[in-house]
Amino acid sequence: MASPDFSRAAIVACGTLSPELNHLKAEGFLNAGKIVYTKPGLHQDCPELERQLGEAVDRVKDDFDRVIVVYGAKYCYVNANNPTRTMADVIGELGPKVKRVQATHCMDMVASEAEREELGGGQKVWWMTPGWVKYRHKVFEGWDKGIANENFPRHTGGALVLDGVGLCDEYLNEHPEEILDYSDWMGIPLQGVPVSLDRFKALLTEALEAD
Repeated sequence: MASPDFSRAAIVACGTLSPELNHLKAEGFLNAGKIVYTKPGLHQDCPELERQLGEAVDRVKDDFDRVIVVYGAKYCYVNANNPTRTMADVIGELGPKVKRVQATHCMDMVASEAEREELGGGQKVWWMTPGWVKYRHKVFEGWDKGIANENFPRHTGGALVLDGVGLCDEYLNEHPEEILDYSDWMGIPLQGVPVSLDRFKALLTEALEAD
């Protein structure tokens, strides 16, 4: 089956997902006219997320038929100052050309909730994607060891990286000390879990073809 044609579409994505999107581009699936990345870790700063997302969409929307926003809904945008405002509200204000991939967060883009449940064996797992390893200091900006101790150790299934691009193997072979340091900081074991990017491809295609 031929790959969908993304040439008349631009993609605006959280930088955390750049490993997956660059991989799909390199393998020939994703021929997007332009890909723009916002800073990883903006789920911790909703005003800045809105600002960067809006600026990125404004830069591309006049030149393309469709703008695909690669951000999750439920967990990527939690506005404590305006709890009723959602990611759907943010996207709706950006114009009719703009469509978002339908997932709750980046982990959900590469593995569904049912798939994660199976991979985790029913245990409480801290899920991540490769971008959470590559951009660790941006994703956890402002976190100290105390905050880490409050959040990670209760995940008895450890930290699992849903790795569809082979980044964890690369780090283990070339930078094992970084993985060990990351695991030590979290206080739980960290390992990569190989997954396909078929779900991510399907979500991107659905956003491209959405009415």
